[in-house]
Amino acid sequence: MTNSQPRGSVTAVLEDLRGVVAAAHLLTDPAQLVTYECDGLAAYRVTPGLVVLADTAEEVAAVVRSCARHRVPFVARGSGTGLSGGALPHAEGVLVVTSRLRTLHEVRPEDQRAVVDPGVINLQVSRAATPQGYYFAPDPSSQQICSIGGNVAENSGGAHCLKYGFTSNHVLALDVVTPTGEQVTLGTEAPDPPGYDLVGAFVGSEGTLGVATRAVVRLTRLPEEVRTVLAGFRSTDQAGAATSAIIAAGIVPAAIEIMDALAIEAAEKAVSCGYPTGAGAVLVVELDGAEQEVEHEYAEVERICREAGTFEFRMATDAAERAEIWKGRKSAFAAVGRISPDYIVQDGVVPRTSLPEVLRRMGEISAERGVRVANVFHAGDGNLHPLVLFDASEEGATERAEEVSGMILDLCIEHGGSITGEHGVGADKARYMPRMFTDDDLDTMQLVRCAFDPDGIANPGKVYPTPRLCGERPRVVQGAHPLQEAGMAEVF
Repeated sequence: MTNSQPRGSVTAVLEDLRGVVAAAHLLTDPAQLVTYECDGLAAYRVTPGLVVLADTAEEVAAVVRSCARHRVPFVARGSGTGLSGGALPHAEGVLVVTSRLRTLHEVRPEDQRAVVDPGVINLQVSRAATPQGYYFAPDPSSQQICSIGGNVAENSGGAHCLKYGFTSNHVLALDVVTPTGEQVTLGTEAPDPPGYDLVGAFVGSEGTLGVATRAVVRLTRLPEEVRTVLAGFRSTDQAGAATSAIIAAGIVPAAIEIMDALAIEAAEKAVSCGYPTGAGAVLVVELDGAEQEVEHEYAEVERICREAGTFEFRMATDAAERAEIWKGRKSAFAAVGRISPDYIVQDGVVPRTSLPEVLRRMGEISAERGVRVANVFHAGDGNLHPLVLFDASEEGATERAEEVSGMILDLCIEHGGSITGEHGVGADKARYMPRMFTDDDLDTMQLVRCAFDPDGIANPGKVYPTPRLCGERPRVVQGAHPLQEAGMAEVF
């Protein structure tokens, strides 16, 4: 079977699921369906054909088996906090919601593991592990509401990924439902299992390889000492120079974050975070580890920041002050709503040494196009989160903002970077994939996808610019494929 065959009907899936899933969890009312029409990227909206609120992994499998039988597209959704349209529904498909699978099965400090359902909230894992001296290191800004299943799908990072890595570095095993409806386990709880790294392939696959229904995650020991410092600078160039010097000194902080003047303005209006008055940029550095090590690193960071031109340098003296420093940074995305009616949250990566040049060019693009851009970024690993501000009620404003957003991604690629660091490709950036990868690259990626999902029903239309046909061997052909002519697929 290839995905050139006609798709089935959502109605057929609905009939299959009656008596399998509680009637109250099969949503067909348009007023209910519209609740699920987008994720955190509200610019893209599609009303799903059917929403299923699954209670168990077996129900997820039943939904997917029915979709596979009838060739109906399905999309998995957790808390819906994604920022790339990864959980955007299919109008003629099923949205499988996993937020009700929220059991935290085990916290095992003896082997630094936790076993969780996909609907468990990120921060809940740390709260459960903290009394036993551990925490879950990946910490997206949305960690109070985002789910582990979504973290797995998007390979989420966060402010502390500089030192501790992304979700992929903290997942040992997964129970998944494949696009054919089979329940399988990928990986083991052993630290270095033999064979292909299928867990690594699945984490970050954005729902195109199946649905995670359970995860064994790695827990990290709470550090002996934590110091969080805030440094105010007159410019992002100064803050960037301090960042490069800190890394060059052999220091690997848990986090290094930069916010520019516009982002600071928004944060102050939203949460009154008390950042240095008149700062063109603030640098947030968090150091953790053994007490003596942190003491030495702190002295070095202070010296470097003062040499780079900081005019205000302060350290949090307790957990409350540390939370106050982080409050401004963690609220930055939502805070921008205080200074702009509409905005695009972008996500790209550049080599750390390219930060000053890229930021200057972004400023020039902003001035040339008359579009304001607020900058918040994980400076330590060059992960930019430009916030492109606009007013959709103004004629042409949306188009100008989208143009600037695309130019920023092109800038990242030109400097040897990436079109995404942690938000994923989803529906938003699929058109940029050919700018970063060759046709051969994309074909190879598609072979992996087809191995898991030969019928192309798992989150179709995401990651790749157009669906490519599985089950058709690469060959010399005469004329175009009918779906190719219709602009619905590419043959490889």
